[in-house]
Amino acid sequence: MPTIVKPYSLFSDFDIELFTSGHHTQLYNKFGSHLVEVEGVSGVYFAVYAPAAKKVEVVGNFNEWNGHNYKLNVRWDTSGVWEGFIPNIGHGTLYKFRIYSDKDEKIREKSDPFARCNEMPPKSASIVWDASYEWKDDQWKSQVAEKNKLNGPMTIYELHLGSWKKREQHRSLSYTELAEDLVDYVKEMAFTHVEFLPVMEHPFYPSWGYLSTGFFAPTRRYGDPEELMFLIDKFHQEGIAVILDWVPGHFPSDEHALADFDGSEVYEHPDKSKGFHPDWKSLIFNYERPTIRSFLLSSAHFWANNFHADGIRVDAVASMIYLDYSREEGEWTPNEDGSNFYRAAISFLQELNTVMYADFPHIQMIAEESTAYNGVTKPVDQGGLGFGLKWMMGWMNDGLEFFQKDPIHRKFHLGDMSRSLTYAFTENFVLPLSHDEVVHGKSALLSKMPGDEWQRFANLRLLFMSMYCHPGQKLLFMGGELGQTAEWDVNESIQWDLLQFYPHKGVLKLVQDLNRMYKEEPALYAINYSYEGYEWIDYSDHENSVLSFIRKSENEKLIVVLNYSPVVRNNYRIGVPDSGGYSEIFNSDNDKYWGSGILNNKAIASQNNSSHGRDQSIELTLPPLAGIILKLITD
Repeated sequence: MPTIVKPYSLFSDFDIELFTSGHHTQLYNKFGSHLVEVEGVSGVYFAVYAPAAKKVEVVGNFNEWNGHNYKLNVRWDTSGVWEGFIPNIGHGTLYKFRIYSDKDEKIREKSDPFARCNEMPPKSASIVWDASYEWKDDQWKSQVAEKNKLNGPMTIYELHLGSWKKREQHRSLSYTELAEDLVDYVKEMAFTHVEFLPVMEHPFYPSWGYLSTGFFAPTRRYGDPEELMFLIDKFHQEGIAVILDWVPGHFPSDEHALADFDGSEVYEHPDKSKGFHPDWKSLIFNYERPTIRSFLLSSAHFWANNFHADGIRVDAVASMIYLDYSREEGEWTPNEDGSNFYRAAISFLQELNTVMYADFPHIQMIAEESTAYNGVTKPVDQGGLGFGLKWMMGWMNDGLEFFQKDPIHRKFHLGDMSRSLTYAFTENFVLPLSHDEVVHGKSALLSKMPGDEWQRFANLRLLFMSMYCHPGQKLLFMGGELGQTAEWDVNESIQWDLLQFYPHKGVLKLVQDLNRMYKEEPALYAINYSYEGYEWIDYSDHENSVLSFIRKSENEKLIVVLNYSPVVRNNYRIGVPDSGGYSEIFNSDNDKYWGSGILNNKAIASQNNSSHGRDQSIELTLPPLAGIILKLITD
């Protein structure tokens, strides 16, 4: 019986040139499986990159997984692309590529690296999928640039879709169920953005998605691709932006996926010092190979273009840009000049950000980068990596270390809470209290706090106050907003039952009010990335464990005072920039948050008593383990 596969191609010569030079950004329209019609016959066009293959067959449920007569054709141009048209199959067809290598005798059956949909893990076949969804976010498209701008308010609710809320027998919510419960909740809590831990298909659920195999396919665990589109669309219709976590730094070694794809280490770097991650026992993409750069560029482009992602958070950037990341001496090779920068990865990230901002000017590209690398958010043409935002890991580490100390010792460590201001404006930062801080024995945020029950909740509220008043955008992982007591467990729902208790209701109400206030007070966000938006009043009151400062916009000023001790400070004097009356607009000790209710209820008139180098000053009552915000009365 002659071969059933017919010659056909979606590639132009220019596509091949872009692909092989490392600059193609829309390979998802070329590789993979696509419904087409050839000479009046409907069927599917398949294309796969397998440069070391001597034969590639398509096997699936349409041919009883026998590929004998379903051999793809290799292109004449030495590009390593195998392609062909199979008639009379369509949407929903299961398939894999059976690859015969010219490197060894092993026969490999691989999922399609460009598949738009895959079987539910642990099954691993790809599925021909022609997504049909009519987006309803036209109004959002006209708003998103404003929502994503750096000098606007951004409060991000980070979550894992599978464990945000469980139903009977620990069942995760589907995308469509989340479109009701989650969207309503995020809107009610007044967050401006959500960030999903990776939704890309992944074989190992406890990896949280950070060991991805489907770089163009959302996980089937919660539904079909169109249902994820529906969820994102619903967020957009409510004015909420969606950020997707994306992992171009490494991938798992599962037999069915990218690893050892055709016997020639197509995707991973052949040098183990560059191609194997010692921390995660995973494989690292070969950023030196132009075709793999095109693959990754196209993946990021796909989620922004096809799934309308408003932001891409790039995971583990530090592990990409340093040759010696998590490696001992002798386990890596320095550059000729002795440096440890992985220049191929750096240039890839620069091109990634250049491409994404060119094609999606509204987007935010966000780096999880944990070192002092200079210029993560500096433009590429100025030598930077070109990200829009970077996670501020230093603030997070210093802050959590400080808060875990008994308040009696905090006066000796107040610098932990002010140190971040020495570099707060060197990058465009997001302050993260993320998933990484509440797993692997680190305990929940509330459980990190010292003292009795009241003090632990007061400390948590003060931590949130410290974050919202600090320069930079804000990120909070699910469960933190209700004072979760247990570590995050991917197999369990967050502890919704705690909201029957008043202390937890108080934390939830505090976060909701902080989100609302943050959006309403430009002084807290309008000049987040310049010294012009921040001014110290006093960072050296170690004895009282108090910090005071001014947040500013072009037309407004807010006075922030944070008391990190459990002692009420009466008649506490601070210098203020302007004469007049000051009103307390926020107090984390309010009894509606389960605080002790020590408020500055009346307007506070400034006095002609100099303090902190200012002619005017005011006297305050500082509640214990609490923060307050004051505003000049202008009416």
